[in-house]
Amino acid sequence: MTPARRVVPVIALAALSLGLLMRPAQSPPHVSALDEVTFAQLQDRLTRGATTSRRLVEQYVARIEAIDRKGPALNSVIELNPDALAIADRLDQERKAGHVRGPLHGIPIVVKDNIATGDRMRTSAGSLALADARAPHDAFLIERLRAAGAVILAKTNLSEWANFRSTRSTSGWSGRGGLTRNPYALDRNPSGSSSGSAVAVAANLAAAGVGTETDGSIVSPAHVNGLVGIKPTVGLVSRTGIVPISHSQDTAGPMARTVADAAALLTVMAAVDPADTATSAAGRSQVDYARALDANGLRGARIGVMRARYFGGHPAADALAEAAIAEMRRQGAVIVDPADVPTVGAFDESELEVLLYEFKAGIPAFFTWWGPGAPVSSVSDIMRFNRTHPAEELRYFGQDLLERADARGPLTDAAYVAALARGHELSRAQGIDAVMNAQQLDALVAPTGGPAWLTDLVNGDGGTASAPAPSSLAAVAGYPHVTVPMGFEHGLPLGLSFIGRAWSEATLIRLAYAYEQATHHRRAPTFAPTAPVPR
Repeated sequence: MTPARRVVPVIALAALSLGLLMRPAQSPPHVSALDEVTFAQLQDRLTRGATTSRRLVEQYVARIEAIDRKGPALNSVIELNPDALAIADRLDQERKAGHVRGPLHGIPIVVKDNIATGDRMRTSAGSLALADARAPHDAFLIERLRAAGAVILAKTNLSEWANFRSTRSTSGWSGRGGLTRNPYALDRNPSGSSSGSAVAVAANLAAAGVGTETDGSIVSPAHVNGLVGIKPTVGLVSRTGIVPISHSQDTAGPMARTVADAAALLTVMAAVDPADTATSAAGRSQVDYARALDANGLRGARIGVMRARYFGGHPAADALAEAAIAEMRRQGAVIVDPADVPTVGAFDESELEVLLYEFKAGIPAFFTWWGPGAPVSSVSDIMRFNRTHPAEELRYFGQDLLERADARGPLTDAAYVAALARGHELSRAQGIDAVMNAQQLDALVAPTGGPAWLTDLVNGDGGTASAPAPSSLAAVAGYPHVTVPMGFEHGLPLGLSFIGRAWSEATLIRLAYAYEQATHHRRAPTFAPTAPVPR
């Protein structure tokens, strides 16, 4: 989900039980050869023999110990993979034998802890109800990543149950993982629900990460942590093995420090999965997204500016967006301003209704996939566990969204069918498609949101968390959404959103890459205790 007051999924601390398998190599906590390193740079080092996959795992583990557990204590990693060194050793042996699987070979990445890994790590969605649960199978996208040679280094913290628990929740908190902190200002919120993946990648604790989104859960934490986040078209990436909220909106996607790395990760993740029928149309769109990386990609592109609703939420976001629009014009883009979507906001209530119905139906289906021994089997089971562990699970906020979901009927209910149809019609045919077709646009742009807000476990998310954000438009439509860094306000990153038609990921990546190469706004965090406020 996204910030809790909007009631849309900004989806989302166990001790490190590594023993002698993973003694971290020593390295300075804030100065590292891994700072801002890209896939291409890592592959160059691996090819030249300047490092090994094993050494990369050791270095990242050391950095996690120094920065995530100690020092700033970001608390983004919920569990390290005890088999990471053994996996890295096998990949190093393959490389020595002359076999390199691709750009992810030997590269350590992190994945959100609502994505099943059929290994010794747990899959908990941040909930203590699943704190000891080990999935019997890999999620389909994990199979893809392993086959491509990625080292699954760790699972990351998240907003519990991907923030679909309470209207008063605090993003980045889970019963199992505790609170994740924003590396740019430790008292600011990391957003969610892919909080841990965003923070770990922003703080250079891994080469890249995987998040999930129902509405804003990739793009919102990416934007407040200075990252590139790609929320794909629903169906481009398999959802098999991912703890669900909504089969009509859920998707996994890459989170990285550069557009090029996000594109490489998406290329591996995108595939047809026979077990997820939504991916049946993805075959026509399977491409090497690296081919879309064109520094001149804005030249001649028609970019529409969504002003109504998305400007005016925060003056700094507005100013940076205006500068971004001016830069895109300098890069040769044709700016259509405004290019407003008239239906924005009209589908908010229907969206929530759809999510409540689909969450109730999706949880039993997920644990049926899990098989015998599943720790829970329904939303009722989750609520029952929370009520019997109030000090751990209910001390900050309740579970009103779970209660509302559990009260819904089956997916054959007329209320659900009507809400789903209304949301699709307003966000697609009368929304994104209508505006883009009428103006012959390649993409729509707007600020992704405002600066990160102060974390408040008493009142939950607030401040700029509740400002209108474009994530819902793309989420309800099931269309792609890319955010890329567009600058800073008082040391806090902000992002620029590119939204397009279904299956237009390559176009959005081309535009985002060209903008990124023209501006280079990304910079590493400094782990400041608070954001500097002008006197």
